[in-house]
Amino acid sequence: MKVKKIVALGLAAVMTFTLSACGGKDGDSSGSADNAEDTQGGAQDSGEKQETGSGGGSLVIYTNSGSDGRDAWLKDYAKENGFDVEVVQIQGGDLGNRIVSEKNNVQADLVFGLNNVEYEKLKAEDTLEQWEPAWKDEVDLSLGDADGYYYPLVIQPLVNIMNAGLDEYPADYTDLTDEKWKDKYTILNFGGGTGKTILASLLVRYQDPDGEAGISEEGWEFVKNWVQNGHMEAEGEDYVGAVIDGSHPICEMWGSGVLQNEKQREYKFEIMSPEIGVPYVTEQIAVLKGTDSKDRAVEFANWFGSAEAQTAWMEQFGTVPCQKAAFEKAADDVKEFVGKVHQQDIDWEFVAQNLDQWVEKVELEFM
Repeated sequence: MKVKKIVALGLAAVMTFTLSACGGKDGDSSGSADNAEDTQGGAQDSGEKQETGSGGGSLVIYTNSGSDGRDAWLKDYAKENGFDVEVVQIQGGDLGNRIVSEKNNVQADLVFGLNNVEYEKLKAEDTLEQWEPAWKDEVDLSLGDADGYYYPLVIQPLVNIMNAGLDEYPADYTDLTDEKWKDKYTILNFGGGTGKTILASLLVRYQDPDGEAGISEEGWEFVKNWVQNGHMEAEGEDYVGAVIDGSHPICEMWGSGVLQNEKQREYKFEIMSPEIGVPYVTEQIAVLKGTDSKDRAVEFANWFGSAEAQTAWMEQFGTVPCQKAAFEKAADDVKEFVGKVHQQDIDWEFVAQNLDQWVEKVELEFM
């Protein structure tokens, strides 16, 4: 029950904090999901791992939160603050597998961006180092790991963004199976954290201990219709542009991606906010076991998780930080977005136990 308790209680605590910080708005958010965490683009090779060391050497950082220029920006910003880093962007669904495959020949020093479910898998595979950040008293530690293997940076609500000119708007995913929404909404691929987590958030509505993989027949039928009535993300497509031009006017998106795209494209999206809520995922940071630069890696994590660095990350990419001092400086658009959504109650322990087989079933049978 540990995963469920840590995540559920932690998210509730952060929602209480955010509601207060937002002056009473009914919502909360901040960081990838996980997963939110999630990304456009696939893995990029880091090449040979450079020599590292606690005496100021270089670091290799894996993340699923490096798309849309985040990787390059972080590399430059870190350099300004005395860190030589290589940021390797890998899609969320592949990142955990990459780390496990390299556990006997470790190629990176840190990882950030994955959510609790993915980190619990990495922890079970003995790929993480225990450590303690200097900023542990500045965040809600219940969002992270009680054993000290990973710590929270950002919370991401996962939503559907919608074209602002639609004549009507679906209120929930259950509306999307209607024929009138055929091919009107984009589903992000299930190799990424956002796509997988949203899929999980739909299936847990139909939890049934006697059903296949813990899901009722009604739940599987709904997900089948949802997948087959929608448009699956195609590699390289501009799915945000498709929302704006109306060709596919609805699309899944992680919280910081909503805010960043609104700013960059000068467009205000409508946001689907189901009565049941939307999944919230917490992006975490961890030090990889086997790094020969643990001290330097912890030094970087102490800096990146600080109020100063998380404020800069928020201002550049629209994230909602777990760092309380950073969130207090959030722009009005961040707080407005937070106020539009609320957290879905999800049994993350149940998700962690079943997610892989859910994805496999959907990909093999419904796509």
